[in-house]
Amino acid sequence: MAARSTDEALLAGALDGTPPSDALNEQILDAAREQFMTFGLRRSTVDDVAKRAGVSRVTVYRRIGNKDSLVSACLLREYRRFVVEVDRAVAPLPTTEDRIVEGFVTVLRHIREHPLVGGLLRLEPEIMLPFLTVESGPALIAMRGYVAGRLREAGRAEGRPQTDPTPVAELMVRITVSFLLNPVSCFELDDDEQLRTFARSYLVPLIAIPSADGPRLR
Repeated sequence: MAARSTDEALLAGALDGTPPSDALNEQILDAAREQFMTFGLRRSTVDDVAKRAGVSRVTVYRRIGNKDSLVSACLLREYRRFVVEVDRAVAPLPTTEDRIVEGFVTVLRHIREHPLVGGLLRLEPEIMLPFLTVESGPALIAMRGYVAGRLREAGRAEGRPQTDPTPVAELMVRITVSFLLNPVSCFELDDDEQLRTFARSYLVPLIAIPSADGPRLR
């Protein structure tokens, strides 16, 4: 349990913290972002990214890692950036319920319109799948940690009973990811009002479920 909490804190910190100050890492990730947006994941290699960044292949491996590590690092950096937009959108709202609703709307709209993440989801969903599910870990766990942290803060501010928000946060993230990976659904989620209706009907009630009544956590 302690190890899990430590891992989640570190990954959540990757979202909440400031962007890395290492200029060379940023240069490589900028190049990877442009490469992936232009040619997609399937047609891109570490050599392509190195050439675009003006560094050697060895430097990319030493600084970031292999191709999967490059993709994960790029995605985490983009998530960190749009977390700022989500926080800005929900901060003025008075209740946890309102923040959940507007956060869901903001996340789906932002990712759908995002030139890198949204584009890859449309063009190569089968390749993006591992980077958005628990098999590869960092992105999903980081987002779960971020949502759990915001739910915990809101609960304290509103005087709610202190329970572990991790299960609810994971359900919210998994539901959101599923709609991003496969938008075909019986739910109408084509515009912001439809997204708000869905969130109020199905996501908001999750915060009323006591974690003690659910399955045991790892």
